[in-house]
Amino acid sequence: MRAMSARRLDEAERLLSEALLLDTSSLPAWMNLAAVKRAQGDLAAAMKAVDKAREIDQLYFPALLMRGSLYEAMGKTKHAAYAYIVAVTQMLPEDITDAATERAVAHARAVIARHRDEMEDHLRRELASDAKGSSAAARRMNGFIGHVSGKRHIFQPAPSNFYYPGLAPVEFFDRKDFAWTEALEAATFDIQGELAGLFADEAASADIEPYAQLPDTEPLEMWAELNNSLSWSAYHFAQHGQLVEAHRAKCPKTAAALDKLPQPEIAHRSPAALFSILRPKTHIPPHTGFSNFRLICHLPLVVPPNCLFRVGNEVRSWQVGETLIFDDTIEHEAWNNSDQIRTVLIFDVWHPDLEEAERDFIRRTIIARDRFNESA
Repeated sequence: MRAMSARRLDEAERLLSEALLLDTSSLPAWMNLAAVKRAQGDLAAAMKAVDKAREIDQLYFPALLMRGSLYEAMGKTKHAAYAYIVAVTQMLPEDITDAATERAVAHARAVIARHRDEMEDHLRRELASDAKGSSAAARRMNGFIGHVSGKRHIFQPAPSNFYYPGLAPVEFFDRKDFAWTEALEAATFDIQGELAGLFADEAASADIEPYAQLPDTEPLEMWAELNNSLSWSAYHFAQHGQLVEAHRAKCPKTAAALDKLPQPEIAHRSPAALFSILRPKTHIPPHTGFSNFRLICHLPLVVPPNCLFRVGNEVRSWQVGETLIFDDTIEHEAWNNSDQIRTVLIFDVWHPDLEEAERDFIRRTIIARDRFNESA
């Protein structure tokens, strides 16, 4: 610290490196090293030191805050805004320990506000003609722009990314209200057969992967136990908006059934479809999904006793061949309390209350947002 104060940066770096050889878990040492590297102009090395601190404590506030300032120094203003959003969201009252930190937080909030203003202006310029008028659809479109840009706050339901206004939150929908369920459920036996073939095929089953795959630098919190674990695993037919053709070829009847469904098509987002495999004595903790403009559906395929699923206040057990359709932006969780594997086919569909113009509007709004953020 004396060397840093005297601007003897090379000496400070040497001493900090020696300290970290003795104790790699020292958060202050990693953060001071980041500060020295930033003062030396080596922003990439400073970011690496910050990431080392975040590996020790994913929610360490000084590291979250410095991450935003480093992105800002690199000229990556959109990355900086999102890093600052994470920092101030995770901030606790005791994190403000001095005037310098208070100024840094005020600056972070100003960067976030400016970013949201610019994003909203950008989206309204691109989409103004669609959201004209006072119709219910136009009001929802305008509200959606407000949410996508982060200018509007939501409370319930609680999607992690996108909230489209005016859609009533429903825990479980009546599957009989959806015309496509009859044909899908009629294909249950064929899909079960392909699932059994998948488990029997050693090469194919090797493609089953953990459902949760978060990097170590992300806040794991409730996902720590399931992260990179086959306790909750997936065999994807569509992921991040891309069809997984190799898996579809191995399960052609499943693929054909999915192709008949009204799934959203949004670049890097939807459609999504997979076999969701929950191993014995596994609990998926309470969580919410990323958007309310699409519903999540389960076609139960293999359901041992003592398997339960909760959405909001309602707890159900899966029944083989009977589709569950729910709003996953409402808190939900699942249990396999049995000694056998539980498997369901999961996929998304458009919310049925959306008009075709709104579906197209949602698609183009998200693409415009991602383009503005340079996929930050």
